[in-house]
Amino acid sequence: MTKQPSDTAPVEVCIITKDHEVRGTVYVSKYTKSNRELTELLNDKERRFLAVTNAEITLHGTNTTKRYDFLEVHIDSIIIMHPASQTLFKESTKAQEDIAKFRELRNRLSQTKPF
Repeated sequence: MTKQPSDTAPVEVCIITKDHEVRGTVYVSKYTKSNRELTELLNDKERRFLAVTNAEITLHGTNTTKRYDFLEVHIDSIIIMHPASQTLFKESTKAQEDIAKFRELRNRLSQTKPF
């Protein structure tokens, strides 16, 4: 089965290496169980690099972030990779505003009646 671009789904991830934190989007197969998507990317014996789009890379210990439309991360340099949705919010004004907006939206949706 040849994979077509429509056979993939984007997943926002956080990748930790020895020296950097990378946030961006990787593409996983739609045909993989959701709890195995990232594992399969990392365990692919033919893949040496992981393609990351809309990448932000930060050197540990600094606040300087560089942005790239496309970045490749060598799989052997990855210490941790997880979905960005599981990242704990840092204490920032923007994060707190986003949390408040999400809670407000969730409350409004829970009050609506089904069709």
